[in-house]
Amino acid sequence: MDSQFADRMSSVHKSFIREILKVTEDPSIISFAGGLPNPRFFPVSEVAEAAQKVLGECGYAALQYATTEGHPPLREYIAKRYAEKGLTVSPEEILITTGSQQGLDLAGKVFLNKGDRVIVERPTYLAAIQSFGMFEPQFLSVPLHHDGMDADALDRALSEHQVKLVYAVTNFQNPTGITYSHSKRQEIADVLKDRNVALIDDNPYSDLRFMGEEVAPMKAFLGDQAIMLGSFSKLVPPGFRLGWICAREEIMEKLIVAKQAADLHSSYFAQRVVHQYLVDNDINGHIEKIRAAYRRQRDTMVEAIEESFPAGVEHTRPEGGMFLWVTLPEGISSLELFGRAIKENVAFVPGQAFFANGGGENTMRLNFSNSDEERIVEGIARLGRAIKSMMS
Repeated sequence: MDSQFADRMSSVHKSFIREILKVTEDPSIISFAGGLPNPRFFPVSEVAEAAQKVLGECGYAALQYATTEGHPPLREYIAKRYAEKGLTVSPEEILITTGSQQGLDLAGKVFLNKGDRVIVERPTYLAAIQSFGMFEPQFLSVPLHHDGMDADALDRALSEHQVKLVYAVTNFQNPTGITYSHSKRQEIADVLKDRNVALIDDNPYSDLRFMGEEVAPMKAFLGDQAIMLGSFSKLVPPGFRLGWICAREEIMEKLIVAKQAADLHSSYFAQRVVHQYLVDNDINGHIEKIRAAYRRQRDTMVEAIEESFPAGVEHTRPEGGMFLWVTLPEGISSLELFGRAIKENVAFVPGQAFFANGGGENTMRLNFSNSDEERIVEGIARLGRAIKSMMS
């Protein structure tokens, strides 16, 4: 009997992380699994004031349908923030999306036919695999080193295959936490220049740098060849699901058509409230509070790992963001470890979920942003015991 479902649904599976999060709903489990911002820093009262002001001053307009592109003052605000980083971006090059995740979906719709090739990092963001996977491309995975994607391997992949898109998370990468160096960004730009391929620079964590020097976005190196994704979810409540995609006019026209077919526009009320909040409050001061807390939590996790994990276990040392990456000795399965860890009431994400073409069986991702220092120390101690039980 023929299936009533589209063929593409057989190749795209449920989010591994979302399934794991169901296991971690038990409050006795210390979870390093979710990619969650710390709710302690949700500006609840400030957002409530912004919402009241929006409803009081322009309630009827804020509750009406709106243009696909998004609230013009919010797009102007984003363009201004880019200008502060040395980038010249027009508000017309910005499309407000339902989370930056929708930017991936729209890019897939605009660029990808079945069988088209997409280059991703190895490992890469799990939801990018899932989102692009809906369009049935062929993934080409390029190794990720401590300072970014392997430029020589990228060059070889582009020379050997016709590629539509290159996808990268260049700041505090999800899942590894690594950041592309200035020299690596230049190398990648040199490889991509004069090639008919777009780079999607997914950058939701850029404001979460708490150590080291800021590095310019890939657009500063590639110009209009770069498509930028951004998000408000790491700074104001993620429940608003607001992000954006920034691209040159030719691409933007196609993205707007794709979004009109998807949802007409992202929540206009949420856009108005977020803009009001940004206008009325010191966002830079708010960011500094988040950075300081995440720095403490990151340092606590690194110190706990070095104290509790056995020799032979390696980990990254992120300069920002929300994650770090652990590599176990060869032959140690993180999936098997997950089962043992749950018995210790601690959870993480096994790393193979982040590999588009297989691999990573001895890796795992840990989130440090959503746990206080005490729970981090205890959770890493429990995880250390589970790892030692597999290595003994």
